[in-house]
Amino acid sequence: MKKIQAVYGAPHGHWVGDGFPVRSLLTYDRMGAEHISPFLMLDHAGPHTFKPARRPRGVGQHLHRGFETVTLVYEGELEHRDSTGSGGTIGEGDVQWMTAGGGIIHEEFHSRAFTERGGRLEMVQLWVNLPARDKDAPAAYQTLLDADIPSVALDDEAGRVRVVAGHYLGHEGPASTFTPINMWDVRLAAGRHAALPVPEGHTTLLVVLAGTVQVNGETIVRDEAVVSFERRGEEVHLEANNDAKLLLLSGEPIEEPVVGHGPFVMNSVEEIHQAFADFQRGKYGALNA
Repeated sequence: MKKIQAVYGAPHGHWVGDGFPVRSLLTYDRMGAEHISPFLMLDHAGPHTFKPARRPRGVGQHLHRGFETVTLVYEGELEHRDSTGSGGTIGEGDVQWMTAGGGIIHEEFHSRAFTERGGRLEMVQLWVNLPARDKDAPAAYQTLLDADIPSVALDDEAGRVRVVAGHYLGHEGPASTFTPINMWDVRLAAGRHAALPVPEGHTTLLVVLAGTVQVNGETIVRDEAVVSFERRGEEVHLEANNDAKLLLLSGEPIEEPVVGHGPFVMNSVEEIHQAFADFQRGKYGALNA
């Protein structure tokens, strides 16, 4: 069993643009990049109810380079487009896995339909680091639809695991990753328990988005908290005191320096300067009006 290393409580919330009230549950500057590698950050947006409107809310043009963003929508609907000419809609249960790689300009807003009808929005966005060899990979998208994500029932009707990336008991997630990663969307019913197998040597993080769970029979963890585990061991035990919505993240650590500045995550200060210079030279393209 993987021993608990640390428990991080819920931070204060803030707004990203005018469309996403978030709590940054996971950040490499607060927790130390070496402790959460290959992950960098996780924002939990909502749940928040928006009134019907005419103008879509969201985040306008912004940069990314050197990592990937993974957006999982629980409720609501988003629309996005970028400087490669790509775009699309992310609906409930869908995941957008975006490789920023060598650089991209991007924007994301509530969809037109969601804006007009209003409703509840809840989503998470995870940042995943890229190793040095892949930081200049071409920008790309993986659109992972709800119907294509395996949903595996837990024993004794305890809940289910949706396998977004990696493997769970012989089921493979649809995401293609640059380094070995598991991303599991877990629901655990009140009064039920589960033992989740996690690879030896992986960084392992449990994100409690809603509900209360007892971890490894010893620690009670509530809404908006993150549990970090030691890398040794191959299992995590969970018991839900009430219905719980969880994310289980595990990944092979990237043993390289992490230097971040705003939307750029590279391996050195010199590479950060180069990232800014590349942007100023127009290397990342542009979004059409």
